[in-house]
Amino acid sequence: MSDAILLIEDEALFGAELVRHFRRSGWVVRLARNLAEARVALVSERWDPLVVLSDMSLPDGNALDLLEDVRKLSAPSEWVFLTGYGGVADSVRALRLGAYDFLEKPCDTARLDLVVAGAARSARTQLRLQDQVTEQTRIFSPDAYLGRSGTAAGLRSILAKLAQVPFSALLLAGETGTGKGLASRILHHSGPHWQSPLVEVNCAALPRDLIESELFGSEAGAFTGARGRRRGLVEQAQGGTLFLDEIGELDLDLQAKLLKVIEDRRFRRLGGSEEIRVEVRVIAATNRDLVQRVKEGRFRGDLFHRISVFSLEMPPLRDRLDDLQDLVPLFVSEFNAKAGKTVRIVPEAVWARLRSHNWPGNVRELRNVVERCVLLSEDEVFPAHWLQLQAEGVAPPLDRSARENGLWLPLDGSVSLDDMERYIIQIALERANCNVTAAARLLGTTRQTLRYRVQKYNLKCDH
Repeated sequence: MSDAILLIEDEALFGAELVRHFRRSGWVVRLARNLAEARVALVSERWDPLVVLSDMSLPDGNALDLLEDVRKLSAPSEWVFLTGYGGVADSVRALRLGAYDFLEKPCDTARLDLVVAGAARSARTQLRLQDQVTEQTRIFSPDAYLGRSGTAAGLRSILAKLAQVPFSALLLAGETGTGKGLASRILHHSGPHWQSPLVEVNCAALPRDLIESELFGSEAGAFTGARGRRRGLVEQAQGGTLFLDEIGELDLDLQAKLLKVIEDRRFRRLGGSEEIRVEVRVIAATNRDLVQRVKEGRFRGDLFHRISVFSLEMPPLRDRLDDLQDLVPLFVSEFNAKAGKTVRIVPEAVWARLRSHNWPGNVRELRNVVERCVLLSEDEVFPAHWLQLQAEGVAPPLDRSARENGLWLPLDGSVSLDDMERYIIQIALERANCNVTAAARLLGTTRQTLRYRVQKYNLKCDH
């Protein structure tokens, strides 16, 4: 889209004056003397000017009818209307249809230039946003889930089908690092909601005492410090997709509110009495066994059955090792570009070690390993000695002193952060004879915080 303006004006002298004025200002100008000529330019030829400056009443109809038709084409042009007689009904309709401004003739030239310049800036902003959304749609197509294995091909096919299904809720299950976040973006950007917002929430990362207000928003005075109305993440996802990662960590009372959002399309802000209607689809993700958590009373059965009508299990990397041939070069290219490296040769010995590893951290672990090797490379050969792939799990302490006074963890990408935290808490509990208060003291935290972590990781300890 160039800096172009379409003038729709039936008065010959005034139209010619506008053409000269905007051409002197550097605009590419096109003049239409009636709605038929303007329709040919905007609809038939799909010409996209930054700004349309139009008379309201033309010999062959009202320009608002043309605006309404053009808006259906998702054209980012901004419309400014000029008229010799102002009508309240027309001005209201113009603004409702998304017109940028409504001016009465005669209009001061400086005022007109100011309004047109503002409309042009708005149109450029809309165009940039449209380009970004289009680029994200291209990036997050089903083909973004790389892999030559039959498992990967099957998952791409399922993602393509699910993206076109008008589901209200969907569950992504699988181990940490298997690509649940990528799958959620593919489902959003490849479907009919691609122009609507995608709001991502990590339920485990939000503080427990703030998660309700973060999700559902709050009214002024709902709690200490709530000075005004605040829209929550559910409301921000209006018309689009809400991605709830680690949904198994939600408290039971919040699970009930989430169920109401999915089933009734309604919720209340924290401290509010008015129900708010929302159209949003929910994609939930978990690396937990939700069936087991339902049996333990830690997850609502009705919510589980509601979100698992459509369910997709993300396969671990160890079940699709053929995909290493596609993933490794992708990550090598990514980190070559970021770090200015030139790695291009992956020796067969490296491939053998990659194929023999169990990948407990899945694709996330692979990406971390490739990042380390590329960043520390010295030439075009992938450095095998920086792989540092350990056996699955956490290695034991090296000696008695280490066992008594500390512990050892491999920092090579082979163990996820969650696994490290789980292991540290388990060791602290064992050394404190399952006394949560004593274990909290060893870890420098509070008893309440530690109890939350014990429940989060389902650690077994009689105390």
